[in-house]
Amino acid sequence: MNLKNHFIIAMPGLNDPLFSRSVVYICEHNRDGAMGIIINKPITDLTIQTVLSRLDITPYKACAELEQPVFIGGPLAEEQGFILHSPQKGFSSSIEISNDLMITTSLDVLKSIGSPEQPRELFLSLGYASWGNMQLEQEIAQNDWLVADVKTDIIFEHPIDNRWHLAAQSIGVNIDTISTQMGKA
Repeated sequence: MNLKNHFIIAMPGLNDPLFSRSVVYICEHNRDGAMGIIINKPITDLTIQTVLSRLDITPYKACAELEQPVFIGGPLAEEQGFILHSPQKGFSSSIEISNDLMITTSLDVLKSIGSPEQPRELFLSLGYASWGNMQLEQEIAQNDWLVADVKTDIIFEHPIDNRWHLAAQSIGVNIDTISTQMGKA
């Protein structure tokens, strides 16, 4: 099972404070484990504009992206920025995850905000989530997560508060009707 370029959706019974009701975009999954970015946990009062100001980056021009929130990507490397963006060549360390998404830790994407070189879509998080070898598979088997194909509009276009429900709905699940108890047949 390779979950790269999939969502994992927290089941209602997952009580971890960070991962409760979360949707995680899996950026990498291989025999060593998995790496992902939580896409629905904004950091209170932190916008892209605030981050640019702290990094002494002046946007090319004012634009709506400056008001976008910055997200808690996960509990690891919380001081490191991770940018998901629509495909666009020319950035120094962007890695293609799929035909629809790239990831970078490079400042050149942030420096492009407001310019013609800016990616059409972008999402900024601080930190990431990680699982060791077979750990994510075990958590899925324990009924901690649902798995869904990625729908990029959930990352870039839909209100943050709706993303958990929408990701579950994308696989035909009404997450509000799922029991928090796990049974055995």
